[in-house]
Amino acid sequence: MENMEERLQKIMAQAGLGSRRDCEEWIKAGRVRVNGTVAIIGQKANPLADKITLDGRAIKPAEQKIYIALHKPRYVLSTVDAEQGDSRQTVRDLLPVSERLYPVGRLDFESEGLVLMTNDGDLAQKLTHPSHGHSKEYRVLLARHPDEEQISTWRRGVVLEDGYKTQTAEVRVESLAGKGAWVRIVMREGRKRQIREIGAMLGLPVVRIVRVRIGNLLLGGLKPAEWRYLTSSEITALKDERPGLPPYPDMTRKKPLGARKKPIRRGPASPPSPRASGKPPERREKTEGGRKPPPPRKPR
Repeated sequence: MENMEERLQKIMAQAGLGSRRDCEEWIKAGRVRVNGTVAIIGQKANPLADKITLDGRAIKPAEQKIYIALHKPRYVLSTVDAEQGDSRQTVRDLLPVSERLYPVGRLDFESEGLVLMTNDGDLAQKLTHPSHGHSKEYRVLLARHPDEEQISTWRRGVVLEDGYKTQTAEVRVESLAGKGAWVRIVMREGRKRQIREIGAMLGLPVVRIVRVRIGNLLLGGLKPAEWRYLTSSEITALKDERPGLPPYPDMTRKKPLGARKKPIRRGPASPPSPRASGKPPERREKTEGGRKPPPPRKPR
C-alpha cells in the first residue's frame, strides 16, 4: 500500500522519537536530514521512500496499519503459524503481503467465511473482547428442519456441557434445503465451536457454517480464498461502531431481509373542511326518504 507524504514532525512523532513540538525544535536546530539534505520546518516526506535521519541515525518509520477482509475457506487454520509438524494451510498462507498480520474473529477448521486480518492491535482488542459485545452474523446449514421450540431455546440461551449458559441470540430460519435448513444467527459472543455444540445439544447437527459479518464489516461477494483491502470508510466505521448495535433489524422477524413493503394505495384527496377554509358551513336541509321536503304553503 502506498503511503502519502506527511510532515516531518508527524513522521518522527509516530516513530516514537518524541512529541511533535520536540521534533519541530530538532528540525529548526538542523539535526534532521531528508535524503542527505538538512530539513526545514513544514517539509514533507514519505517515510517508506525517503531516508530520514536524526543526528545521523536513520529513523525507522512507524508500522503501516493494514486491514484485509478474507474469505477463509473450509479446512484452513485461523492461525498465523501452524504447530510444528502440522502441514495444514493457514489464513496467513493465503495473503501475499509482507506485513505481519493476525486474524480477528477466528473460525474453526471446518467453518468458513469472513476473517479480518490486521496488525492493528487496538482494533483487534475492540472487536474480539467479550466486554465490547460486538455482533457477528452467520449462515448455518442444519441437517434437520428445526421446530419453533428449538429455535426459541436457541434464542434464549443454552447451558453447554461445561455449565456455561450462552447469551441470547437472534435466530431465524432463512430457507429449507431438502431435509435440512439454512438458519441466520447473530451473536455477541464467540466461544470455541459454540454454534456446533448448541446445534448438537438441540438435536440439530450442523453441516456448514459461513460467517457473513463482523461488526459492520460484510463478507459481500468474496469467494473462498479471495481477499481485499478495506476502504477508509469501512475502517472508520469499524473503529467508531458502538457495541451491541447491529446494523440489521431484528433477525427474529418472519419477513426475510430485504423484503419490499406493499405500496400504500391512496384514494382521491378529500376536499378541505369548511373550518379549515375559513368559510361558514352550509346549512343542509333534512330529507325524508331521500327526497327534498316540499316548500311551505302560503296561507290563503
